[in-house]
Amino acid sequence: MYTQIKISFFVFIASVSSLGAAETLKDSEGKYANPIISGFHPDPSVCRVGEDYYLVTSSFEYFPGVPIYHSRDLVNWQQIGHVLDRPSQLDLDGIRASGGIYAATIRYHDGVYYLITTLVGAKKGGNFYVTATDPRGPWSEPHFLPEAPGIDPSLFFDDDGKVYYTGNRHAQNIPADSKLCEIWLREINLKTGEWVGPTEVILTEGALHGANSAEGPHLYKRNGNYYLMIAEGGTGSNHAVTVFRSKNIHGPFEGNKKNPIITHRHLGHDFPIGCVGHADLVETQNGEWWMVLLGVRPYGDFDYNLGRETFLSPVTWEESWPVVNPGFGQITFTGKAPQLKEFPMIKPASLTQFDAPKLGFEWNFIRTPREEFWSLADRPGWLRLKLRAEKITEKKCPSMICRRVTEFKFNASTLMNFSPQKEGESAGMAILMNNDFNYRVEVMTQNGIKLIRLTETKSGIEKVITEKNFNSPSVLLRISASSASEYNFDFAENKNQWLELKHHVDARVLGRRAAGGFTGTMVGVYASSNGQNSENFADFDWFEYTTE
Repeated sequence: MYTQIKISFFVFIASVSSLGAAETLKDSEGKYANPIISGFHPDPSVCRVGEDYYLVTSSFEYFPGVPIYHSRDLVNWQQIGHVLDRPSQLDLDGIRASGGIYAATIRYHDGVYYLITTLVGAKKGGNFYVTATDPRGPWSEPHFLPEAPGIDPSLFFDDDGKVYYTGNRHAQNIPADSKLCEIWLREINLKTGEWVGPTEVILTEGALHGANSAEGPHLYKRNGNYYLMIAEGGTGSNHAVTVFRSKNIHGPFEGNKKNPIITHRHLGHDFPIGCVGHADLVETQNGEWWMVLLGVRPYGDFDYNLGRETFLSPVTWEESWPVVNPGFGQITFTGKAPQLKEFPMIKPASLTQFDAPKLGFEWNFIRTPREEFWSLADRPGWLRLKLRAEKITEKKCPSMICRRVTEFKFNASTLMNFSPQKEGESAGMAILMNNDFNYRVEVMTQNGIKLIRLTETKSGIEKVITEKNFNSPSVLLRISASSASEYNFDFAENKNQWLELKHHVDARVLGRRAAGGFTGTMVGVYASSNGQNSENFADFDWFEYTTE
């Protein structure tokens, strides 16, 4: 077993190779574009502190956990770190695909930031919270909560100084395989992590009688009313946001007669935005109200590879109820931006040259790394990955770094230097939804012949699609997509002379219909000795990711 190391893996380094130019999602007419954070960024939660806004999303089996973003205009978001960036905070060992960190809620009170979330499928899992006085970190070690069933916890700070936890749980006295959930409330002392008083069920089901998966509860207070907003219907095409209110935080809560306040389930599978739900509300310093929520951009027969993304919508109040995107009643790709000073974001550069001392925030590991299998110092200007026994197809932490695929059309490429020393060693690029659904383009040796091979893993079963002889120690590799449903794989010795390895490969293998789960496609570089010991390594000079 590896010795656990205490390292903050990601430090934002402002260098030419890690930062791009300032960009904005606002156009000259003051309109914004959805999604505001593209690619795999589900279950958004947002809070405001003065003129600053902070947003977090789910991260599941990826490490570091819970990416955190900063904005001053709600449209342009700059990633400033991860909340769970130390192995001591986040144990993802052996976590199944789409296990790990579920929906988090971020809140601020009296100088302290609070992040509460659920760790699913771990040896020590459950609901916990961490704190920080600076959202960039460091964040505290987790405080796990006993007697806290269910997922999607949230915190509410009332005017009288009391703090309440809300979450969901499987509804009582019904079959165990039912998806009917109820929302519960309990006062908590965050200084000690102890409960105060009994658990109260404040909602027995969603707005739709028998609705499945009432979850994602958030409490708000406005003009003397308590508002309970939840997601229901499941996170697929029936997803919806509903709202309830009460004069008393303990209830009873009455449902809005106009529920759901937002859903796309009635718009059909051909509508370009689907699955909207799991929302959070925020009031600006100018008195405007806005909603962040997840949604997907489907293609074909309601498939999607990019995962659930973060969208934005205006909210107004009528008859003391929230109205989402009034005049439209649905989430749109464009809209009038908030009346806030523009906050241009600096995105990661399209070209990572691996010459900074740390990896940028865009890079992720699969599960918790227990040793430093990567180095930016062993060969300056290059990323070195050690070959280890772990495979991408296992529920382990392989020698891989990866980043989110953010658009249907993209190009991802790298220059790799790698010489297999024995049979079974391989290195290259991969695009994956999870360990059971992925594509790998890799350099390897078989029967004494050096090959470039494209392998498909579908439902955990591997199939070699194509392979070609290749003798050079250096190779350019590229994975690209010119449409949502197809990938192209190429290689070269010279960047201007790309050779086809295989084109028009079925991208739907990594789609939600085939692969399932709650994440989105990731692309990156890896190295593996495939179950055997090895002292070998692979070097990567740069990695470029561009979109159309």
